[in-house]
Amino acid sequence: MVVRSSAWPLAVLYAALIGYASLYPFSGWRIQGVDPWSWLLAPWPQYWTAFDVGANFAGYMPLGLLLALGAMRLGWRSGVWWLGLLMPAVLSAAVESTQTYLLARVPSNVDFLLNSGGALVGVLLAVFLDQTGMVRRWTQWRESWFGASAYGSLVLVALWPLALLYPLAVPFGLGQVWDRVAETLGEWWWDTPFMYWLPEQGVSNDPLSPLTEAFCVALGLLAPLLMAFGDLRIWWRRLVFAAAFFLAALGVGGLSGALTYGPTHAWSWATEPVQAGVVVAFCAALVLAFLPRRLCLAIMLMCLGVSLAVLNRAPEVPYFAQSVEIWEQGRFIRFHGLSQWLSWIWPFAAIVYGLGALARSPGRDRLPA
Repeated sequence: MVVRSSAWPLAVLYAALIGYASLYPFSGWRIQGVDPWSWLLAPWPQYWTAFDVGANFAGYMPLGLLLALGAMRLGWRSGVWWLGLLMPAVLSAAVESTQTYLLARVPSNVDFLLNSGGALVGVLLAVFLDQTGMVRRWTQWRESWFGASAYGSLVLVALWPLALLYPLAVPFGLGQVWDRVAETLGEWWWDTPFMYWLPEQGVSNDPLSPLTEAFCVALGLLAPLLMAFGDLRIWWRRLVFAAAFFLAALGVGGLSGALTYGPTHAWSWATEPVQAGVVVAFCAALVLAFLPRRLCLAIMLMCLGVSLAVLNRAPEVPYFAQSVEIWEQGRFIRFHGLSQWLSWIWPFAAIVYGLGALARSPGRDRLPA
């Protein structure tokens, strides 16, 4: 029997996050006349900060934890150490070697040791959780609430708050990609007949009306919630999850506002249309909690399709470039770029998941009491 776990896709995505953050902004590549492995025997760096030490150590802890948990789910006890410790060390060594070709980055054996030490702590934490029975109890709780096959939806729902960290034209409105796609196609198709296929450049879209903005906010909140409803088959559990979901969504929205515009403007995005959209989404969730799972997934696809069509005609956030320059003195800028990609891709990944879920065998679709 194949055991599926959300730990594996989360580990892969987290490893991609590490690679993105370690090599950002992917420019300034040079052959500097040193071997890629020269950092192994290099002297220890003279200058370092507590933030760098903490980030290098703590940054690899989740990766070691996720890999070790994934190995446990497969019953591969020896793989807990091989995967949880060796794979992060290999990733760290590859990243440090690649940084020798970047002028803006300084490869360091201290970073490698901190990365490996963080992964080791993550593995030890996974072993502790397993020996105390917390992993088993979590698995039982997850299968009781969401079902044994609920791994894809859990991964997407877990990534949704990270996608919200990127400044959005409409709060909770993910997937606004048309302007960037048109710009990229314009560069690729420049001086070709295909340029006439694109809309006229430099024409700004009209801002959304307050009613349309509230509508998009409601759709953006309902889409991930309905995805979770597809794996929650008991109505009262859906209501409990919905309450926690809305609290988390508002918290992430406040965090995004604080990181982007400063703590004093953490809630500046919560305008009257946004508040109306949140209320409408909450009221709709109380009704949708009683629908069959396949109908929930179908409505989720409808919400995503309508919101993408409307949002991609809305103007982008005009203050994003300025806010990024001052955001936390640039310390988190490399992670901000990844959240931008998540905000673009998440709705389309959710559509693929929803179509696949609807294409599978209906199975038990009635909602138990």
